[in-house]
Amino acid sequence: MGELKRLEAMRLAGLSAAADRGMDRFARLVTRLLHVPVSLVSLLEADRQVFPGMVGLAEPWAARRETPLSHSFCQHVVVDGRPLVLSDTRTDPRTCASLAIPDLRVIAYAGMPLTDADGQVLGSLCAIDHVPREWTADELQDLEDLATACSVELRLRIATQLMRQDRDHAGLLLRASVELAHSRDLADLIRRLRSLFQGPAEPTFVGLLLADGQGLWRVLDPDNVRPVEAAIDRLDLEARFPSAQAMREQRTVFVPDHEALVAGYSTEAVAGYDSLGLRSALCVPLLGGRGVLTWCWSRPHVLALTEKAVLTAAAGFVGQAVERTRFVANRLSTAEQLQAAMLTDLPTVPGLEMAALYLPATDQDMVGGDWYDAYQLPPHPPSTQPALMLSVGDIIGHDIQAAAVMGQVRSMLRQASLDHATHSPAAALDAVDRSFDVLPLGPGATAVHARLDPDGGRWCLTWSNAGHPPPLLRTPDGRVSALGEHDLLLLGASSGLARHDHTHDLPRDSVLLLYTDGLVERRDDDIDEGIREKASVLAAHGDKSLSLLLDALSHGLRDSPQRDDVAVLAVRVTQGER
Repeated sequence: MGELKRLEAMRLAGLSAAADRGMDRFARLVTRLLHVPVSLVSLLEADRQVFPGMVGLAEPWAARRETPLSHSFCQHVVVDGRPLVLSDTRTDPRTCASLAIPDLRVIAYAGMPLTDADGQVLGSLCAIDHVPREWTADELQDLEDLATACSVELRLRIATQLMRQDRDHAGLLLRASVELAHSRDLADLIRRLRSLFQGPAEPTFVGLLLADGQGLWRVLDPDNVRPVEAAIDRLDLEARFPSAQAMREQRTVFVPDHEALVAGYSTEAVAGYDSLGLRSALCVPLLGGRGVLTWCWSRPHVLALTEKAVLTAAAGFVGQAVERTRFVANRLSTAEQLQAAMLTDLPTVPGLEMAALYLPATDQDMVGGDWYDAYQLPPHPPSTQPALMLSVGDIIGHDIQAAAVMGQVRSMLRQASLDHATHSPAAALDAVDRSFDVLPLGPGATAVHARLDPDGGRWCLTWSNAGHPPPLLRTPDGRVSALGEHDLLLLGASSGLARHDHTHDLPRDSVLLLYTDGLVERRDDDIDEGIREKASVLAAHGDKSLSLLLDALSHGLRDSPQRDDVAVLAVRVTQGER
């Protein structure tokens, strides 16, 4: 663990095999004060030494600014934690076999430790001569003083980077609290979570496993399923995986490197991590035993105190989001089932084709109260073809209550139409208005209620509009008009004013479109512009099959979050006068 911390300090210092002005300055000072041909600021990485500060080194080493450990005297300073001072490196048993002697002409060597704030030795500031040399006490004191100053510079760089990381982590935590609160479902949650943690210093992989009473199951991002995730999609609680251990013991589990993974966990766990190129992991159990959040890195990792605090807090946000999405999913499923059960199977009517579309809201916790309806009236007299009633509407609100009220209003409209002698749409809406006055049906609704009558080889449309977007009519010549005659009042906003019926003949090959505002209304956009846009789509696609027409009208709606339900009912006249 000590070596991991030392390498992490090296990473934070931000120095490697590249020239650094500050480190080069220290190397120049050494050559001037000690009158040596070569001076190096040498830092020891896992498998090499690098020279961010350098003066006098011959090629090809000067261009590379690094050597393998076979050429390193600095490693002795790091391992021993004290200065290494040699008059002739060829006579010392520690260094006499080093390739630095023939390749770099290191004959006399004096190296002082460079340390971080915790006293860890990161490398050395060294003076090198190409001939044997007795170092004086003053020379060694000067070298030590310069090494102390260089160490202070390294500590400042490390502290600056830590402060920057703490600031970034604080910003990340703030973004996580906002971003995760808007997740729509578990797949969206893991997608948002992974997008939050991107960057060279961030975890390489973020995984979410949830408990189901039998073990842990993995939440997958359907847009980016990695093979090992699909292969190990479930874990038994007794499995020798870090995440299973965190769940089993209900504590945070940290695996700092590959050696700790091999020593503590199963070959299956090691193979899984290896397949993703991961070397370290932090596993945090979610509150309430809901599951485990895992953060993984592609290199050995030192977990700073603030980083651990931030990731643990983020796990708390994830736990809340999991609970919320599960609650919403259960409520949404109930509401959607309720609403689906109340939506109409379209009747078969000679001379007419019908198709309907319903899309539930995806940007809300609950479904809304949109509906469509189509049903035939009893024939009168019995020998004639029955009329067809049509309606679309929208209950104000977006929750299960709105869905329930929708079913009541739709049923009341049916009953009012059947009870009225002339089956007037306006009379039916008036009856529902009176129901809103005496029943707890909420703030109201908008609706278009209509009747289609066959009449001597033609169809006649009679409709009444209660504050709803206007129906669209496409005639056989491809022109589209909005049937704008309407009453402004919503259902439930009774003022004593009468509602009115309006009529329009429908020739053969005309298409009538009834819809709710979810089809045409967008945030920050004018609803009239949305109606004109859908009218253009109807004009262009109205001669195609109704299924293709509905696909064109709903293009893009399934791909982006919707704040409102969408209900659409399309009717084409296939028989009658042109």
